Amino acid sequence: MTDQKEPAGPDSTAAATEPAGTGSTLHDTARLAVIVGALGVVFGDIGTSPIYTLQTVFNPADPHPVPVSDNNVYGVVSLIFWSVMIIVTVTYVMLTMRADNDGEGGVMALITLLRRWRSTHPGRRAAAVLATVGLFGASLFFGDGMITPAISVLSAVEGLKLVEPSLGQYVIPITAVIITLLFMAQRRGTESVGRVFGPVMIAWFTVIGVAGIGGIFTHPQILKALSPTYAIGFLAGHFHIAFFALAAIVLSITGAEALYADMGHFGRKAISRGWLFLVLPACTLSYMGQGALILKDHANISGPFFLLVPSWGRLPLVLLATAATVIASQAVITGAYSVMAQAARLGYLPRLRVTHTSATTIGQIYVPFVNWLLFVSVLTLIFAFRSSAALAYAYGMTVTGTISITTLLFFYVAHYRWNVPKWLIALGAVPLLTVDLLFIAANLTKLLHGAWLPLLIALTAFIVMTTWQRGREVVTRERERAEGSLQEFIDELSSGKLAVRTVPGTAIFLNRGGVSAPLALRANVRHNEVRHEHVVIVAIDTEPVPRVADENRVTVNDLGYGDDGITHVTIKFGYMERPNVPAALALLDPADSEGPLDLDQASYFLSKIELRRGKARTMAGWRKQLFLATSHITADAAEAFSLPRDRTVIIGSHVEV
Repeated sequence: MTDQKEPAGPDSTAAATEPAGTGSTLHDTARLAVIVGALGVVFGDIGTSPIYTLQTVFNPADPHPVPVSDNNVYGVVSLIFWSVMIIVTVTYVMLTMRADNDGEGGVMALITLLRRWRSTHPGRRAAAVLATVGLFGASLFFGDGMITPAISVLSAVEGLKLVEPSLGQYVIPITAVIITLLFMAQRRGTESVGRVFGPVMIAWFTVIGVAGIGGIFTHPQILKALSPTYAIGFLAGHFHIAFFALAAIVLSITGAEALYADMGHFGRKAISRGWLFLVLPACTLSYMGQGALILKDHANISGPFFLLVPSWGRLPLVLLATAATVIASQAVITGAYSVMAQAARLGYLPRLRVTHTSATTIGQIYVPFVNWLLFVSVLTLIFAFRSSAALAYAYGMTVTGTISITTLLFFYVAHYRWNVPKWLIALGAVPLLTVDLLFIAANLTKLLHGAWLPLLIALTAFIVMTTWQRGREVVTRERERAEGSLQEFIDELSSGKLAVRTVPGTAIFLNRGGVSAPLALRANVRHNEVRHEHVVIVAIDTEPVPRVADENRVTVNDLGYGDDGITHVTIKFGYMERPNVPAALALLDPADSEGPLDLDQASYFLSKIELRRGKARTMAGWRKQLFLATSHITADAAEAFSLPRDRTVIIGSHVEV
């Protein structure tokens, strides 16, 4: 069990160079800066949930409406508070965030931990099954990336109707314009905008907390809802109402996964402190204030969040809410980039074009294909559902599904990685998973009212990823058969059995692995009958860790000959890194290569594979078609591996699937 370390840059140097006391001050400043940064990125989604949660619970247009009564208000507000405490504070902050993969969190981190466990314990079929379940959780997160921008921005702009009812007709167009600008700005990166995210969210949480306090003063008895007896009593005494209410109460925990997924950027301690000392109190005060407002006048269910402030403050609150929801959307969008990029590097998706938008923050990336897919999907959702209340029916499934899968994977990892006794696992897992499954069951009642949508999105993404993984295995097997044994080819080349002439220079051949010969090298020798004086065969491995240290980056593999000018190396990258082959080769010790390598003038050779549908029963016909269609989004290899395009040669071949 490891804790994410606090950033060491500022404080590590300060301790050595500054007078006593100054280092501590700089350390505190750096820690505060990290917490502020976390507030601007991590808590945007869950921090904007108070805008629409209570309003959705008591929405009279709901297929299973919750009657507005004092007892129900106390029960709902208490259920919201304790749902947040159990799922966010206990499940994520206290437990799940302790399971990291070299500092990185999120469902992909748990999948890689399971894959690592499976590689060292091949008999553990459960780990393989749970890794597949985790992949479905990642698919649900992609669905979340579509719904969050739509419902968040829409709910904020809908506040205009409380400012001036005649503005209601402009809600959809304004939302569409904001979403369009948001996605168009993605390619510029979030580094400059990110500097103001933290302060904006601090202002947001301060405002909703103060507004909540004002609401509480109108009916202080609402504070009794902090007692779990009201939540338990509501569930036990009015289960037929409380059960359906859970489908909307789940909106209060949307964004919980972001706390875990963004742990690698900010650290567990910074996120925990931000949650416990600002976000949780502010959201609690807002929910309590809204509950008090509804107790004062049941008619306030029309918009309890915006009604917490006086009429003169509603337009500024709408503007602040819009900014906060844009920030929430930004966090989910970049999270979707990260999840899809990680999935591609782990072999679940084709190689995607990834652009790093920050020179200082490695996690800030832009994935064009994912961006425009999300953009079209979000606009479609806005024009199809046309209100945040309608979208809320669909929203809960992605959240509850991801949370349940994350909880399940965490307890499995806790048992087999940390040797936690089964009785203790059961003591924690049974009640937490019972709560999760209760939320899932409640959201299933909305299946015909929109909950089918995120399930369809997740199922589609899951099928695409598992199909690509299976097709990739087939292609790799066929490619290795066509390429033949690397060792046998080197034996023939080094013994002089192949008639080739040697030309000066350095040639670098990228290869899928270390077993077979690169197709480009074999074609160069067989057809052109030439080889370069210095040949480097590069096998690239993506490790199930976020990043690989430079000292472990390059490994030289022995081919049995020390004077043939052929060097075989394996370069390792983490799944969070952008592969840079020339930079990695520069780390190669000249003593380990057979002769001096002229990397500044070296030629890079790539094998381009054209995929064709074959007759072999490797996959179902429709999956073959899906695999071939998915292959068309594969990014350019030269760009993906940071190769100099003016010195890259591509040699083609084909493989049947």
